[in-house]
Amino acid sequence: MSRIAIVTGGAQGIGFACAKRLKTDGARLVLWDMDEEVLGSAAAELDATAIKVDLSDWNAVSEAYERTKSLVGNASIVVNSAGIAGPNMPVEDYPVADWARIMDINANGSFHVLKAVLPDMKQHNYGRVVLIASVAGKEGNPNASAYSASKAAVMALAKSTGKECAGYDIAINAVTPAAARTRIFDQMSQEHIDYMLSKIPRNRFLEVSEAADMIAWLCSSENSFTTGAVFDLSGGRATY
Repeated sequence: MSRIAIVTGGAQGIGFACAKRLKTDGARLVLWDMDEEVLGSAAAELDATAIKVDLSDWNAVSEAYERTKSLVGNASIVVNSAGIAGPNMPVEDYPVADWARIMDINANGSFHVLKAVLPDMKQHNYGRVVLIASVAGKEGNPNASAYSASKAAVMALAKSTGKECAGYDIAINAVTPAAARTRIFDQMSQEHIDYMLSKIPRNRFLEVSEAADMIAWLCSSENSFTTGAVFDLSGGRATY
């Protein structure tokens, strides 16, 4: 029987690449995304179930998971790729509302997704969860304090919940991509984009298919031991 996979932010970028790869591997897909227009076209292309959801809202996430179960069934694979970057500026100039929104989607959204799916995964003694963090969470990009802090929180959340679920056949891990050319670039200044590229020893941006290849293994039954870990996708940038 095909495993059911939820991919948040699954209509675009790394999320869409992961969804496409998981479908190739035989998963039945449920895409969660806020952008209704691209969500519909992505779901049609991948023959996936589409659910519009704002991850910052716990009630919306809980309802989306109940709807997922009623339409398709319990998810045993989750890739949490939804996230935003926010503006680039020094912390003293950073708008309070933007800081809160970034933390709500990136950090709180990751918590909401785990809170929704883990009870069923524990009940069925199986689950594979990958949280998309960022190399910015390891190194802290200047003029991106909210994004960097939110992604550091995502890494810690994967480590903590991976340990909590270690007594089950549940693996919860994070990956830390360097920048990839996706719509998230639309939220960044050109100066910040150039800075990110200058830090990558491979001297190019990540391809979303490269991220999907690593994430697909983390979502597989072959990943039966590793949990609570953070996997590097930074093209040589990260030093730990």
